[in-house]
Amino acid sequence: MDRRQFFQTAASAAALAEAALAQNPAPVPPAGPKRRATMHCGTQHSDKDEVLSVMSSLGVNHICSADLSPSLDEKWSVDSLSRLRERVEKHGISLDMVPLPLPSAVVGKAPMASIMLGQSPERDRQIEQIQQMLRNCAKAGIPAVKYNMSILGVVRIGRTPGRGESTYSTWNYAQAPDRDKPWEASGTVSADAYWERIDYYLSRVVPVATEVKVRMACHPHDPGMPEPEGYRGVHTVLGSPAGLRKFIAMHESPYHGLNFCQGTVSEMLKDPNKEIHDVIRYFGTRKKIFNVHFRNIHGGFGDFQETFPDVGSVNMIDAVRTYQEVGYPYMLMPDHVPEIPGDKGGAQAFAFAFGYIQALIQMLG
Repeated sequence: MDRRQFFQTAASAAALAEAALAQNPAPVPPAGPKRRATMHCGTQHSDKDEVLSVMSSLGVNHICSADLSPSLDEKWSVDSLSRLRERVEKHGISLDMVPLPLPSAVVGKAPMASIMLGQSPERDRQIEQIQQMLRNCAKAGIPAVKYNMSILGVVRIGRTPGRGESTYSTWNYAQAPDRDKPWEASGTVSADAYWERIDYYLSRVVPVATEVKVRMACHPHDPGMPEPEGYRGVHTVLGSPAGLRKFIAMHESPYHGLNFCQGTVSEMLKDPNKEIHDVIRYFGTRKKIFNVHFRNIHGGFGDFQETFPDVGSVNMIDAVRTYQEVGYPYMLMPDHVPEIPGDKGGAQAFAFAFGYIQALIQMLG
């Protein structure tokens, strides 16, 4: 075969192959699964109907209700809880969680204070009420509760200027007044005493939560205080990642975990933008994060301001990617928004935060 015959034959073969391919195209490999965000936007804003109408319009379709009642009464009955859930669902919103009467308030002003003050036998009666609340939540179809184990409450020194005309809630340990004056509501509470009270509570409540399959989400102490000083004689044992690790290891259960306030955890860290990811991974991979307060701070341990989500020290885009990495499946919700003149009840500040969270979740898929 000469050179010309070779190229004519090759061209003919190529033409035949092209024609065959046109009639029988190669199969296209199936596309991979579409990436989806594992989490959703939520709120603890309010469960009033007029607020739920706004939330559903903003695409906020998961909530934790407002406070119910400070003790076991009609509002905690199965019928009342069921009616609450059904009313919320009429707005197209899921009632994912309700708060137990263990708030972040100063212990002297909080209901069920005997639990954190370690005062028996009254704390035993209060714990029995908590146990029944968990049972009733399960029967009413409410899958989770949140709570605090607080003595100091949320400690701040006031407000400082923020973006524009807003102001930020601020903490600076070095500037805090009366640091060495005992806390009147409780007196001195050593770390050992605090852990005993936590253990006393968990040992009686976690088995019930496990039995009825209701998740219990505990909020960290806000803010964490230096050790061994503590603050005014009280040691914030849930104010460090190490304390939170110890907490979730006590009375281990898949229903015992954290209301993971990212802002509060960031307040525990010297370099929150760098360190927060390993903390999320530790608790997230162990499936111990049951809710997230998705807020930002400027600063770090002992000196910070609570900011808008887009201007703090933590890159919140990176943070939400870390929640996605660990497969976090529940709510991201705003918390402690800055104050803006004329913004009654923080409605516009919260709307900004909801939009920011929704955009990040949309970014994930």
